[in-house]
Amino acid sequence: MDVTLHLAQDADADALLGRSPLAALTGMLLDQQIPMEWAFKGPRTIADRLGADDLDAHDIAATDPEAFAALLSEKPAVHRYPGSMAKRIQQLCQYLVDHYDGNAELVWKGVDDGRELLRRLEELPGFGKQKAQIFLALLGKQLGVRPTGWQEAAGSYGQPKSFRSVADITGPESLAKVRVHKQEMKAAAKAEKQAKTQRT
Repeated sequence: MDVTLHLAQDADADALLGRSPLAALTGMLLDQQIPMEWAFKGPRTIADRLGADDLDAHDIAATDPEAFAALLSEKPAVHRYPGSMAKRIQQLCQYLVDHYDGNAELVWKGVDDGRELLRRLEELPGFGKQKAQIFLALLGKQLGVRPTGWQEAAGSYGQPKSFRSVADITGPESLAKVRVHKQEMKAAAKAEKQAKTQRT
């Protein structure tokens, strides 16, 4: 895995995401309740604070939880909720150690069925169906991982140029389109909630 991604909008952070399967998974895990670029810059920040060039699942899983939480909490914090996200990252790394010998790429390497790959991603700690589908779409659209039926398994996120998620971001222009889509979805959800309140 060695491609150019533009999710963090930061050259060093994006370079790590493009060559490190664990960094890409970690960025996806962090991508909630904070701006996307902040989330995907997280793996580079964590690696730097660990004094490493890459993330290592064995090392992270074995790190003292309090020390790891403190590392994520340093200013600037890796996430709005650094303590809880530190725990989730360690859970993810421990799962990878237990099931894939610490090699994140083995989650998808050699898998030839999109539904099977989605199932594997959904089993990862911190990955619900939506997050799993978005990451599956990212694998297919930008990382060249395209098992049979991957687009169908990824749902609407697998559609070409749908600009619904990080899977479609290749630069500032596409980032702006994804932001517009997310704002529209939030506005629609808010309107639906208000309509329900008025009916009750």
